[in-house]
Amino acid sequence: MEHFVVSARKYRPQTFKDVVGQSAITNTLQNAIENNHLAQALLFTGPRGVGKTTCARILAKMINSNGQEQSDEDFAFNIFELDAASNNSVDDIRNLTDQVRIPPQVGKYKVYIIDEVHMLSQAAFNAFLKTLEEPPKHCIFILATTEKHKIIPTILSRCQIFDFKRINVKDAKAYLKYIAQEQGITAEDDALHIIAQKADGAMRDALSIFDRVVSFSGNNLTRQAVTENLNVLDYDTYFKSTDYILENNIPDLLVQFNTILAQGFDGHHYIAGLASHFRDLLVCKNPITIDLLEVGEETTEKYKIQAQKSDQTFLLKAIELANECDLKYKSSKNQRLLVELCIMQLASITFDGEKKNSQHYIIPPSYFKTKGIKPVPVNVPNNKEQAPEKEPKKTITEPKTTYVKAQNITEVTPNKKAVAKPKIDISIPKKATSGLSLKSIQTKKAHEIKQMDVVVNEEELPKEPFSETELITSWNYFVSSIEKKGQFNLASVLSIDKPKLDGTTIHLEFPNHTNKVEVERQQYDLLNHLRKDLKNYDISLAITVNEEIEKKYAYTAQEKYEKLKEKNPNIDLLRKTFGLDI
Repeated sequence: MEHFVVSARKYRPQTFKDVVGQSAITNTLQNAIENNHLAQALLFTGPRGVGKTTCARILAKMINSNGQEQSDEDFAFNIFELDAASNNSVDDIRNLTDQVRIPPQVGKYKVYIIDEVHMLSQAAFNAFLKTLEEPPKHCIFILATTEKHKIIPTILSRCQIFDFKRINVKDAKAYLKYIAQEQGITAEDDALHIIAQKADGAMRDALSIFDRVVSFSGNNLTRQAVTENLNVLDYDTYFKSTDYILENNIPDLLVQFNTILAQGFDGHHYIAGLASHFRDLLVCKNPITIDLLEVGEETTEKYKIQAQKSDQTFLLKAIELANECDLKYKSSKNQRLLVELCIMQLASITFDGEKKNSQHYIIPPSYFKTKGIKPVPVNVPNNKEQAPEKEPKKTITEPKTTYVKAQNITEVTPNKKAVAKPKIDISIPKKATSGLSLKSIQTKKAHEIKQMDVVVNEEELPKEPFSETELITSWNYFVSSIEKKGQFNLASVLSIDKPKLDGTTIHLEFPNHTNKVEVERQQYDLLNHLRKDLKNYDISLAITVNEEIEKKYAYTAQEKYEKLKEKNPNIDLLRKTFGLDI
C-alpha cells in the first residue's frame, strides 16, 4: 500500500510564484533579496494556513542562492527551524544565541525560523532582545506567529513586520481547481466554491476539506456530496425559502425550518445565511454591483432570476428583519420561536390581505360584504386611488334603511328619491381620553367654546360695552353659583383677587402657579357666563402670577388675632378675662 501524503504537504509551494493570495508580500521579499535590502529580523504574522511558514522556508532557501530558485538542498544545513511552543525557556534561547556566533560552513547566511514565537516566556523574550537587535552579519531571523498582540513591543520594534491576509474565495477556488486537475478529479464549480467558503481564508484548511470530500465521493466531486459531507446549508435551501417568502407561504416555510433543525443545523446559522442571501439578491439587481457576488457562474444565474422576482423595497426590509433577529438570537430564551416569528414577518412583507386594504375605510370591508353594500373610501392625503364611480340608481323595495358613508347619511324610503341630509362629521379623534380625566373635561369645554364660536359669524356676535362694576356683579354671581354646585375650591381661588378690566381683557393676579392652573382649567364656563351675561364675545382672560401677594396671606399670630378682633371685639374681652397669651 502506497503511503498517502495529504494535499497540504504534497502541494506545499516551493517558490514564491506558487504561493496563493500573498503576491504583495512575495514581491516585496523577492525585491529585497535582489536589491540587498533584507532586514536582519523579519516577523510574519497572520491567520492560520495562509503561508507564513512556507514563505519563511522559501525565503531562507533564496537568501543563500543569490535570489535564484534552485531545486538542490545544499543550503539546507544553514536553515534552522525552532518551535517556540516546545522551546520557550531561557535556556533554549541561550543555546540559540551560542549557535548564532558560529559562521555558516556553506553559503553566506544562517537563517533561523522561529515558529509560534508568541509562545516564548517573558524571560525568554528579554534574553532574546540583544541578539535580535544586533545579530552577527551572517545571521537572519524569521519569526512567525498567529497572535502578534502577545509579542512584547520591544521585540516588535526590532523586526520588519509582514501581515499576511486571508486568502479570498476566488483564489482558493482557483488553486483547488488546479489540484483537482492534477489528481484527475472531476469537480463542479459550486462544489469547489463551497469548500473555499468553508475554509474561511485558510488554504491549508481548504486542502484538508478537499481531501476529506474526495475520500467521501471519489473522483466525482459534486455540490450535493460536498454539502452532505460538510453538513452545510447550500444555496438551494435559501432559494426555496425565498420562494416561500415571496409567495407568502408561511406553512411550508415553517415546515422547511423544522426540517433544517432536524438535520442538526443551528437556527442562528440559518437566519444569518438568509440575511446574506437577501444581500446577494440585492447585489444582483444592479449590473455594477454584481461583481460583489462571490458564487459560481451557475449559481449567479439563479440569483439573477430570483432577483428579478424580488422588489428592492422588500429586500431592504427583509435584510433589516433578518439582521434584527440575528442580533437578538443569543439573548433570546426561546430561540426557535424568535426565528419562526422572523420568517413569518418576512413572509408577510408583501402580503396583501383585508387588514392592509381596510386601513383607508372607517368601517371594515367585511361589514359591507355581509350587508351587500359597497364601501366608500375616506379621502386620505396622497392617496393615488381614484374615487369610485357613481352607481346607477336602483329601485329599493326594502324598509327604510340608512347607509353610513364617510361624509354623509342618506335616507332611502320605498318609492321615493334619496334625500340628502346635512353633512355630519363622524371623524374619529386621534386619541380617545377618559371621561373622568381633567384633560377630557378641558377638551370637552374647549369643544363647546369652539362650537359656540362657529355657530354664528364673528361679525354677528354681540359686542356691547360694559363697565367694571357690571363685570364684578356678574363675576360675583358666577362665584356664588359654583359654590352652590359644590365647587368650593374654584370659588375660593376666584375670590383671591378682584378682577380688573382693560378694554375687553380681564386681568387677574394670583400668588402662585397652582391658582393660575386651576382657573385656566375652568375658564371655559367662566368665559361662557361672562360673554352671555355682559353680551360681549370679545371678553378674554389674562392671568399673571405675583409671588409677592402670597406674603399678604402669611399672617403672624398677632395679625391673625387682630383679624379676628375686627370681626368679633368680644374676643379681646375673653383674652383679658382669662389672661390668655397670643
